[in-house]
Amino acid sequence: MGKADFLTPKAIANRIKSKGLQKLRWYCQMCQKQCRDENGFKCHCMSESHQRQLLLASENPQQFMDYFSIEFRTEFLELLKRRFGTKRVHNNIIYNEYISHREHVHMNATQWETLTDFTKWLGREGFCKVDETPKGWYIQYIDRDPETIKRQEELEKKKKQDLDDEERAARFIEEQVKRGKSEKEEETPVYTELNRENEEEKVVFNFGKGASTSGASSSKASTSLASNALKSTAVTGPVKRKDPTQSQTKEKKKKSALDEIIEMEEKKKQTERTDFWLQPEIVVKIITKKLGEKYYKKKAVIKEVIDRYTAVVKLIDSGDKLKLDQTHLETVIPAPGKQVLVLNGGYKGNFGILESINEKKFSATIVIDSGPLKGRKVDSLPYEDFSKVA
Repeated sequence: MGKADFLTPKAIANRIKSKGLQKLRWYCQMCQKQCRDENGFKCHCMSESHQRQLLLASENPQQFMDYFSIEFRTEFLELLKRRFGTKRVHNNIIYNEYISHREHVHMNATQWETLTDFTKWLGREGFCKVDETPKGWYIQYIDRDPETIKRQEELEKKKKQDLDDEERAARFIEEQVKRGKSEKEEETPVYTELNRENEEEKVVFNFGKGASTSGASSSKASTSLASNALKSTAVTGPVKRKDPTQSQTKEKKKKSALDEIIEMEEKKKQTERTDFWLQPEIVVKIITKKLGEKYYKKKAVIKEVIDRYTAVVKLIDSGDKLKLDQTHLETVIPAPGKQVLVLNGGYKGNFGILESINEKKFSATIVIDSGPLKGRKVDSLPYEDFSKVA
């Protein structure tokens, strides 16, 4: 009996059935073939290609089991890292998501009989932190990627430098205070007794800066000083006082431009490097092979950023839209003279013009083309910190 035509109901039903997941007992791991029913699986087992694969496996069965075990472990851990990161999650949730992919490696072809055995093995080998609860086994991925470790070390170094700078500033302030106290000699008041030589004389107290004096000579001197002071004020006329509001406005006008630059510099120094760099309307390159050779090394434009680490990109050649993680993308370095966008570091968010490229140090020199820092030249900017503007 021949095959049904392409548009017949039977052919359409067969195609719909072949799309989804089928029963595990009708799947052949050696041939990587999924059969739809028992009769199809029986026919496949009697086929010449299946018998040939069994002969190959019988020569060295441990090699094939090790291969399938390594494939299962790497794909499982990659899904755990990409989907949940270092969060604590139930192992059955990850396994259900893993087996939803039709072409996954089945566990019955690996060295582990159950998911619990595989979870315990991950804990023993140090790939994950595992703990058993009444609800089941929970796992937490341990990120040992050299890039993440290096990034954490850089963040710790930066924190230490910030603490050192704060300590230095505090010490400098303390030294300045001590120096100011040493320079100002404390004035000790001199106390004198109130002695009256003649009982007829009147005692006069002077509450000015000088000490109290007695006698007629002191009263005469004070009256003469008062009369001189009055005469001088009468001659010179009224004293003009400065308006404090005018001085404040002048200072504000003088410091406005400088304050703006200083604030920008402080913000630039305070901003730390982040582990996410995706920005809309920049050109990126796809570096993952999981999507096939059709999309590998193809350039695309980021149209939307989701949760900082995921982006919706549109391919420049075909116009296809894909949703990718930032680990599957890399920045694009344009020719000198083209416009770029800084994606990380102190100048993040500023547009610039690419001036030159240093291939030995994997860095470039750009000139800032936007904001108050326009015209500033930035040297030794790494490739991963900027990208071409769409």
